[in-house]
Amino acid sequence: MEQQSTPTEVRSQFCEMERQLVMSTLQTVVSVLQEVLYENIEVVLHDLTRPESSVVAIANGHVTNRVIGDSILAGPKDDKGFEGAKEIAAAKGKQNNIITDYRTINSEGVELQSATAVFRDSDGIPFAGLCFNSDTTIPDMARTWLNSIAHKTPRAAPPPKPAEKVETLMDDVISTNIQRYGKPVEKMNREEKLNAVDAMQKGGLFIVRGGVNRAAKALGVTRFTIYNYLEELKNRSANK
Repeated sequence: MEQQSTPTEVRSQFCEMERQLVMSTLQTVVSVLQEVLYENIEVVLHDLTRPESSVVAIANGHVTNRVIGDSILAGPKDDKGFEGAKEIAAAKGKQNNIITDYRTINSEGVELQSATAVFRDSDGIPFAGLCFNSDTTIPDMARTWLNSIAHKTPRAAPPPKPAEKVETLMDDVISTNIQRYGKPVEKMNREEKLNAVDAMQKGGLFIVRGGVNRAAKALGVTRFTIYNYLEELKNRSANK
């Protein structure tokens, strides 16, 4: 006799089909936007269920030098969307969310104006992020505007580049937030290590598999200490 699926299994299957449908639709949207947006605006679609290779579609990837298959950590520096997405993931509700009007910096040091839409499934779980990053430097915008008046020529696709290893990106987040104290790790006090973990969390380190272990090793503490730091930071934030 064929075993029937439980209500939980049926619900899970429904949500998975729903996610696939939305992701497919958003990939089509990104393809259309590639044809109509100015070259200074990047659109990138993230699959939040696989942060190690989250980029599933991208238009004008030259703005942040990213390609399909890149990790979520390969994005712009100081991305406030990480923190907003983390808060959204923790919040209850089934409505999609928009994070707007924040600034990021690409790998060449150019400031970008950014916005992110986070999509939830029917169970309220965030699973997709559609991000816009606009290079607002005056010379680039002026050149784009003048070119659009004359004619719009298709932009050649960026040449393939080897995907930057997630481990390298994780190490960059860790070292950046340790080196800011200008002292060896063994001379950092507890508060400095706590603040370093806070910065790593805001940089998206702990949404990637292995982030906790890597941070613990770099700071010379146990992984349980990192979890304690994160819990303390959560309590501090709640009491503000």
